[in-house]
Amino acid sequence: MLRDEVLALLKAQGGAPLSGEAMSQRLGVSRAAVWKAMEGLRQEGYVISSAPRRGYALEDSPDLLSPGELMDSGRKIGSNLVCLDTVDSTNNEVKRRAVDQVPEGLVVVSAQQTGGRGRRGRSFVSPPGGLYLSALLKPDCPLEQVSALTAWSAVAVCDAVEQVCGLRPGIKWPNDVILDGRKLCGILTELELEGETAALRYVVAGIGVNLSQSEADFGPEVAPVAISLAQALGKAPRRAEMAAALLDALDKLDRDFPGQWDSWLERYRADCITVGRQIKVLRGQEERIGTAVGVDHTFALVVRWADGSEEALSSGEVSVRGLLGYV
Repeated sequence: MLRDEVLALLKAQGGAPLSGEAMSQRLGVSRAAVWKAMEGLRQEGYVISSAPRRGYALEDSPDLLSPGELMDSGRKIGSNLVCLDTVDSTNNEVKRRAVDQVPEGLVVVSAQQTGGRGRRGRSFVSPPGGLYLSALLKPDCPLEQVSALTAWSAVAVCDAVEQVCGLRPGIKWPNDVILDGRKLCGILTELELEGETAALRYVVAGIGVNLSQSEADFGPEVAPVAISLAQALGKAPRRAEMAAALLDALDKLDRDFPGQWDSWLERYRADCITVGRQIKVLRGQEERIGTAVGVDHTFALVVRWADGSEEALSSGEVSVRGLLGYV
C-alpha cells in the first residue's frame, strides 16, 4: 500500500525533510499520488510538516500499528507483515496463512486477541492495551534443539523492553517475562511438522506484552499477577515502537539460532529469576517442593529435592510455581 511506503520513507528520515519529487522517484509513482498518500496519513493522525523546496517531515505519530510503521528492509523477520486491530490468536492467524506454503519472514501483529492461548492449554488474557505478535521461524537445526526457542524468545523480549524502556525484566522459567514480581509478557511457541516425514515445517513464536492496561483491564483474577509497562513506568511506550524492537530482537534470534547457543544460554541464565528460589513443581496430579539451582545446557531447570538429589526438568513436562507469590 502506497501510504505505508510513504510512511516508511518519512520514518527513515528521522525527522529530516524529504521532497515529494524524491519520494515519487523512489516509489515510481506521481507526485500527486504521493500527496494523496500524505493527506491520508494526516487524516490518521500523523503530524507531517511541509515547506517549499524542502519537502515533507514527520513530526509526530499516533499510536497505530501498520506496515509503514514497522517496515525495515534490513530485517528478514517481518518482511511479510500483517497488522490487525483484533484477531482470535496471532499464532492461529500465522498457521492459517501457512497452510499451503510457508511464507518466509511472516509476522502477524494485533492490538487485541479474543482467543489468546498460553502453555498447557490455558487461556491467555489479551485485552486492548497489549501488543500481540507472532513470528514464523524456520530454524535449521535438529528437532531436539527446537524447544529452546521458547527460552531464546524470552531473552529477545527482555532485549526489546530494555531497548525501548531502559530497564531489563527477568524471566520466570521457562518463558514468562517478569517485572516487579509480576508477569509482563507471555510466550507460546508451537511447532508444525510434516505429516508423512515428521520433519519440521516451521515454528511459531507468539508473544503478548502488556503495554497500557490497568488493573481493571486485567480483571480481579489476573491483576494480582500481571503488570503493564504503564503501571510500572507511569507511561506506556507506543505499540509500534515496541513492535519494532521485538522484530529487531527476533530477527537477531533468527540469525543466531542455533549457532550462538552458548551466548544465548549465558544471557538466559543471567535473566532467569527462578534460580536460587524454592519452588513447587507440578507434574500431573503430583506436587513436589524443591530448590531451583541452575539451568543446564538444554535450558532445562535443574532442581534439588529435599533428599539432596537433583533433576533436570523439561518445560514440556512440568509447571513451576513460586512458594512466595507468583515468582
